[in-house]
Amino acid sequence: MKKALILVAEDDFDDRFILENAFQEAGDTEELVFVENGLDLMQYLQSKCNDRYLPEIILLDLNMPKKNGKETLCELKAHPLYRRIPVIVYTTTRNEVEIKTCYQLGANTYIVKPSTFDAVKNVVANIRSYWLSTASSVASLV
Repeated sequence: MKKALILVAEDDFDDRFILENAFQEAGDTEELVFVENGLDLMQYLQSKCNDRYLPEIILLDLNMPKKNGKETLCELKAHPLYRRIPVIVYTTTRNEVEIKTCYQLGANTYIVKPSTFDAVKNVVANIRSYWLSTASSVASLV
């Protein structure tokens, strides 16, 4: 059985490492692909994805070099194919204006990065429970 693809745009090595370990401890049932910025995310989608193969979800940091998360979110939601992919903003930014802006730009969920590994594991469990089990991904219905 094919693993669900989760595309993660995160420039911080430690945050990538923690997320990867949290998914592995939870059972390693997804394929995680990490990119370091929004530009790399868009290049990955253009080179590896098509109407039959899309990520189940995108985890998107806001504060990245080259192309930040909000710019990337705008580009994703403007694209006829990529706008179907659920985008979870996963960032340290707690600013209510930023949160509202991300939802207005099309984010499906906004998660402030937890400060402990156990809390990250809970986030992973919630992502799995809702986005990979309960919600019907429009991307997978293509």
